[in-house]
Amino acid sequence: MEQQTLFESERDLPLAARLRPRTLEEVAGQTHLLGKGKILRRLIENDSVGSLIFWGPPGVGKTTLARVIALTTKAAFIDFSAVTSGIKEIKQVMERAEQNRRFGEKTILFVDEIHRFNKAQQDAFLPYVEKGSIILIGATTENPSFEVNGALLSRCKVFVLQSLTAEEIKGLLTHALTDERGFGGKNVKLDDGVLDLIANFANGDARSALTTLEMAVLNGAVTESGIEVSRETVEQCTSKKSLLYDKNGEEHYNLISALHKSMRNSDPDAAVYWLARMLEAGEDPLYVARRITRFASEDIGLADPRALEIAVAAYQACHFIGMPECSVHLTQAVVYMSVAPKSNALYSAYESAKKDALQMLAEPVPLVIRNAPTRLMKELNYGKGYKYAHDFDEKLTDMQCLPDSLKGKEYYRPTEEGLEVKFKTRLEEIKAWKKGK
Repeated sequence: MEQQTLFESERDLPLAARLRPRTLEEVAGQTHLLGKGKILRRLIENDSVGSLIFWGPPGVGKTTLARVIALTTKAAFIDFSAVTSGIKEIKQVMERAEQNRRFGEKTILFVDEIHRFNKAQQDAFLPYVEKGSIILIGATTENPSFEVNGALLSRCKVFVLQSLTAEEIKGLLTHALTDERGFGGKNVKLDDGVLDLIANFANGDARSALTTLEMAVLNGAVTESGIEVSRETVEQCTSKKSLLYDKNGEEHYNLISALHKSMRNSDPDAAVYWLARMLEAGEDPLYVARRITRFASEDIGLADPRALEIAVAAYQACHFIGMPECSVHLTQAVVYMSVAPKSNALYSAYESAKKDALQMLAEPVPLVIRNAPTRLMKELNYGKGYKYAHDFDEKLTDMQCLPDSLKGKEYYRPTEEGLEVKFKTRLEEIKAWKKGK
């Protein structure tokens, strides 16, 4: 639970804490939730907020929004950490909330990193949420569908918060330089482009951006007219020479393209180099892992079906342990993809089928393979003549499964690369059997 000492003043707090928004108008980003007429804004303004889960990456305003809601609704606010609190602390807080309820006061219990609570701890909230003793607002960087108990999740509305754009963060930094709670009155001067560098480096994390700005200003050159912050100072504060890497800009796409094409060209050395360039620049390892997973099916496919298993395992490893430890798991995946046999037959099959599907959206499903769960459907010949492949020795039938207009159409054309040659042989046997019927 959050406590403040008698000797702590606002000026001693970090810049991000001093500039924490107090009203909805001061909140940066999240216009999809807080814009005029949007659902969360209406709930807050109408004082009809129920229990919520805020899901989003670090530094996007989950705690800030909870505090703004408490201020706007005039509710008691209790800040609770899943890292340092257990069931004993939960019960103590619930008793306070119950007392507040008896006196007609709402209590907002904000639980940071709610995904870190185990099932028993999460269950301890349930009765108090159900009877209205508390309005629970949980914050998580993990998918609540997997990390929050179903019983608790069903009683909460989930809102997805998005990373701030570079422009939104730049606006925050500009505000920090003029607001009295920030560096207003200190006459801070920055080299051209420095705010853009900090905004891009933050990767959507407002707290990270404000922390970087604070370090740069505190380490800036003090002159008679104020404080001067150079580009070099910012680079030293971040210890990143890769500050120019814009994760939303052209270089981001250039590097992921280089990684993808190096793997496609079976060049593990180049692939590992481009991987290192991205990770050391601060790229999200899960983004890289997702791209590798796509590559496993797009460029390898059934030439080596295990490629997809390796890619998914690498994604899970990144999810479990994060950077810098997961760099070796991504390296394993990248090298595997690079040396694996290549086939784009699956990609080509889907693209060809997609073209036909978009042009012939109304093509009816053949009656023989339609589902017939009701009597009426059976009377309409749904499923009539269906042959269950497992009832036949060859495990094959001569049923037509494509619409009449696409009869005989071929989408999947296997190559002879790697294991796909086995699939090609099997497919040829299947077609020969059907042709002979």
